Amino acid sequence: MRVGFGFDAHPLVEGRALVLGGASIPFESGLSGHSDGDVLTHAIMDALLGAASLGDKGRHFPSSDNQYRDISSLILLTRTGELVRDGNWQVINVDATILAQRPVLAPYMETMKLNISSALSIPESDVSIKATTTDYLGFVGRGDGMASFAVALLEGVA
Repeated sequence: MRVGFGFDAHPLVEGRALVLGGASIPFESGLSGHSDGDVLTHAIMDALLGAASLGDKGRHFPSSDNQYRDISSLILLTRTGELVRDGNWQVINVDATILAQRPVLAPYMETMKLNISSALSIPESDVSIKATTTDYLGFVGRGDGMASFAVALLEGVA
């Protein structure tokens, strides 16, 4: 068994949709990024790739490659799951936390879980998504951006 850890952060910008865990969330700004800026999905990708010793998302999906411009991070997560399985690993579970001062994310958590579990072809019960604020501290607390942490557990398959 192996554990991987992932982290991602992006600034909030006007004129962009807010996407977290593949869920479109009504808000006055969205996350900047080469793809859709989905910090939750990006952190999960890096946790999975790290656990499988496959590098990071930038190695597999570089921002210098225009085929990934504005792509849904769920597509990249699906491809990440395939890379992990091709390496003879099975995803046991994923646990992630989103750091966001606003908006309230509770109404979108089940959609995020469903999207992530579907992209990875694992049961929803093997995906845990949480959100917290930073009590107005730092770039998240000021509303300048959002971040996410994730851990993933993999088991080798014969």
